[in-house]
Parts: sequence; structure tokens; C-alpha cells
Amino acid sequence: MGSIRDSHELDKPHAVCIPYPAQGHINPMLKLAKILNHKGFHITFVNTEYNHRRLLKSRGPDSLKGLPSFRFETIPDGLPPYDADSTQDIPSLCESTTKTCFGPFKELLAKLNGTFYLPPVSCIVSDGCMSFTLAAAQDLGIPEVFFWTPSACGFLGYMHYRNLSEKGYFPLKDASDMTNGYLETTLDWIPGMKGIRLRDLPSFLRSTNPDDIMFNFFIQETHRSKFVSAIVINTFDPLEKEVLESLQGLLPPIYTIGPLHFLVKHIEDKNLECLGSNLWKEDSKCLEWLDSKKSNSVVYVNFGSITVMTPNQLIEFAWGLANSQMEFLWIIRPDIVSGKQAILPTEFVEETKERGMLTSWCPQEQVLSHPAIGGFLTHSGWNSTLESIGYGVPMICWPFFAEQQTNCWFKGTQWGIGMEIDKNVKRDEVESLVRELMVGEKGKGMKKKAMEWKKLAEEAAKKPMGSSYVNIDKLINEILLKH
Repeated sequence: MGSIRDSHELDKPHAVCIPYPAQGHINPMLKLAKILNHKGFHITFVNTEYNHRRLLKSRGPDSLKGLPSFRFETIPDGLPPYDADSTQDIPSLCESTTKTCFGPFKELLAKLNGTFYLPPVSCIVSDGCMSFTLAAAQDLGIPEVFFWTPSACGFLGYMHYRNLSEKGYFPLKDASDMTNGYLETTLDWIPGMKGIRLRDLPSFLRSTNPDDIMFNFFIQETHRSKFVSAIVINTFDPLEKEVLESLQGLLPPIYTIGPLHFLVKHIEDKNLECLGSNLWKEDSKCLEWLDSKKSNSVVYVNFGSITVMTPNQLIEFAWGLANSQMEFLWIIRPDIVSGKQAILPTEFVEETKERGMLTSWCPQEQVLSHPAIGGFLTHSGWNSTLESIGYGVPMICWPFFAEQQTNCWFKGTQWGIGMEIDKNVKRDEVESLVRELMVGEKGKGMKKKAMEWKKLAEEAAKKPMGSSYVNIDKLINEILLKH
């Protein structure tokens, strides 16, 4: 009798996919992993123990059983036990994964390679922020791909952090540089980003500390990106053409494979469809509520999985939405107000009960693709932005941190589909921008532009000749199967 390793399942290539442990990174990595599985790969998907517990809590005990060829494993994140249902502190997480995850990850690879019923690990697809995986791939002599989950423009901003430091833009001289107009300084030396201001670059440069954890973390991670087999980005060529050309001069081969939320639709496997990645329990009642609304009549409001605000900012958003007289669906995470419970004034709830719906989490793609949605008030994270582009929804942007500022600048100045709201949020501005978005002339122009981008996004993901569809096969044949 032949060894079990000889069976068909064991002849498959085996990709280990490891996302950075935050919601906005897990979602696109799971989509890419499903596509690879559908294309014939055995997949081991590696979450942190903390997020694994959260997924089981939000999706039920059987949700991660997976399939024979799609398994879930865990490694510790190295942080002290944390019992909340929220994203951990990002700087602590970056520091901890960098310092503590390599050992457990190597042990996991050894365990996988020593399991007689699994094919040997043949490649690693790692989040660009988990670069400790590179040494493990080099030890095994297998290809490693970094999946950078931000926009290409956000990634390009990070790639220039070292230059910003060398040219004296970082660290800030003192805290007054945050407010005295210094951040309005325009830069003309980043190809693909002509006219961008310091304030539009990823926000971790806004520090007076030369040893800032996040700034230096991205210098390290982008530097290591130069040594991988390839880079993948969840974008499509026409959207970020000049930025991608600029990145190509700095890095190994880049494969654009977005929008992943369109490419994943080519998979006709109900078992894969059932594998989800939301760390909060979804409330799908909002879809029934949307069914009762007119086309393009509802503003969708969601600030993502990490953004936090003050109680006062929450109230200003609330009254701005109320005073706009528009119908709205507002997602308010349990942990959205920093350190406190999110409490809205009873007068607001009473006044808007006929035209507003509040819930704590939702199936966002189904919401954005719903015909009732006419605009999106967003933190400008990349997944939200790309989903919005894919469904032709214009945006008001309230960027919180990281490359959300960069996405916001591109939406307003390059793509014509977004308006920015001041960080110091005021109800009058919320009211006027929401009205402009939904019924104003500028809003109509943005909607038209958004529909043009939607068409290009759909074309990129089309089977069999869309640029991103083709790039997935190229990535597999040119990189992942080269072992």
C-alpha cells in the first residue's frame, strides 16, 4: 500500500496564509486564501489565539472547522491575556508580533511538515506587517509573498518613511507642528504622489519621538519587503496606475489582485462561502430595513474596526446626521468611544427613529451593494474604500489613522469620489456634507465618477481576461509554484 502522502490531497501545493491580527487585514487575506484553495492549494490559515477565540464567539463553535484542504491554526501574539471584544492596542501588537511570533511560527511550520496527512508547506503568503515570516521561508527554501493590505498609495507612503526621516520631516520638532500649519507642507519628490501634503501621508509621521514604535515599524517592514519573492496588493491597475509604477521601481514583482471581493465571487463552493472572518457578530436585520427604502436614499455610516472617538465627536456626528434630514444606517461598535460606552442622546434617538437605524456590526458588502445606499460616511480604511468603489458609492471621509489620510487625499484629488470632513468634527459641517453627498451637485458628480470606477473595477476582476483575474494565475504560476 502506498504512503498516505502519495494520495491526491497530498500532491497539492500547501500555502500557509498569515494575516496581521486585525479585522481589516484578516478579511482580505481570507478572500485570497479562498481563491488559492479554489485554484488547487491546500491552505493553512493562521490566526492569533486571541482572534481565533473572537471568531468562534462571533460565528459559532463550528465556524472554523474548515474543509479537508482548508485548515485553521493559531499562534500566540505575545501580549498579556485580554478579555475584551475589541482590537488590541496596535503599537503593542506590532512590537509584540515582531519580537515574539517567529518562534511559535517556526514550530507551527515544523508541525505541519511533520503531519503525515498534510502536504508539505510549499509557500508562505504573509501580511506585509508580519515580516518575521520571511526568515522562516528562507530557512525552508520556499517562496514567500507579502500581501500588503493597504492601498498601493498608502503602501507607497510607508515606503518613503525612511526618506522622510533622512530629509528631516520626521520627527516633528515639537507638538505645535501638529497645529501650526507645518503638516500642510507640500511634497514634490514622491513619484506618483505629486502635490501631496505631509498631513496626507500615513499618520505615524506625526510624532516628536524619533523612536516612535509605528514609524520605525514601517521602516523595518517596508525594508524587508525588498527581499520577498513578490508583493501582492488588493487594488486594480487603472485606479492606482502612477503609484504602482512608482512602487515597481522599489520592490520585487508586484501583482495587483483586486478588488478581491469581486474575484472571490468566481468561486462556486458553498463550503468555502461559509468560512467568514468577522470578529463581531453581524446584524443582518439592517438589510431588511434597507429593502423598505428608496434607491440611493440612505447614508451608510461606519468607521471600521479600529477608529475610536470622544463622546463629544459621537454627539456631533449624531446631530449632524439628524439635522441633514437624510435617512441613515449607522454602525456603532461597542468600543467606538474610547474607554467608555457609546451613549447617544435620547432626543436624537427619538427624533430619528423613523429614518435612522443603529446597529453594532453588519455584513458591509451586502450593505454597500444594496440599491438603497446613496453615500458612505467612512473612516477611509482600504477595504471599505475599495468595496465602496466596487459598488459605485461616493464617500465622505473622516480618516482616523495610518494610511486612511492618504486614501482620503486620493479620493478627493485624484479619483473624484470623496470629500473630507474636519478631524474636529462639528454638526453643521456633517449636516452640510451629508446633504451635498446625497442631493447636491458635487454629490451627483461624485456619484457619476464612482460609477465609472465601478465599471473599471468589475472589468479588472472579470473572468477570463480581467487584469486582476489574470494576475492571480500569474502569481500562482510565476511565484507560488516555483519550489
